[in-house]
Amino acid sequence: MRAAELVTLKLDIIMTTGHPASVAARKATATIPIVIMSADPLSDGLVATLGRPAGNVTGVFLPLADLAAKRVQLMKELVPDLRSVAIVSNPNSSTSRLQADSAESAARVLRITPHVVGLSSNSEAHVEKAFSAIVARGAKAVVVTQDAVTFQASRAIAQLTAKHRLPSSYAYREFAEAGGLMAYGTSLEENIDLAAFAADRVLKGAKPADIPMLQPTKTELIINLKTAKALGLTIPQSLLLRADQVIE
Repeated sequence: MRAAELVTLKLDIIMTTGHPASVAARKATATIPIVIMSADPLSDGLVATLGRPAGNVTGVFLPLADLAAKRVQLMKELVPDLRSVAIVSNPNSSTSRLQADSAESAARVLRITPHVVGLSSNSEAHVEKAFSAIVARGAKAVVVTQDAVTFQASRAIAQLTAKHRLPSSYAYREFAEAGGLMAYGTSLEENIDLAAFAADRVLKGAKPADIPMLQPTKTELIINLKTAKALGLTIPQSLLLRADQVIE
């Protein structure tokens, strides 16, 4: 159902996940309260500021750009002699591009050559094409940005990184559970709880304009030790001690 059609249902509240859905909802109505989960709420006029949204939108700010940079840093900690990294990003997603820019900057600071590789579809052909580019560019590790397309392709990405013997990192624990080496990101459970909290305040009469954008406080580090052994990697003890879960 399109956002414009939702507005005709005279809803008490609209909840969205991701930037495109949030923008569509905001364009459709300036009166129905909207609770979003977004990595870039300031763009496209979704909110005026994180502290004072000033409109009919509030919700959860996800610091995906910072987390993408952190995944590059963790990969360098895991592979100290890393010199080149592929950053998989959906070129059609503004938040994915934002993460790619952040990861690319982090790589350059660490003197790692970044290769941004586009993935605009989760189809097998597109994923295979992306990995052909990764291999052709000589990347020695893979960092994946957080996006609906890359999430849907996460199992295929995990399988191909294993096939090409490339250490890899993504945001969701499902990636590590599917065979990827490492996952680092916010807790999906906490993100949903925060969005529910904001929605509860709205439904109890608070105005979105007066509800500051909430930010997650928890991050999860998941390491697949079985994958590390298959790649011939020894996980530093410092990383193992910080891990929330080690898959063996």
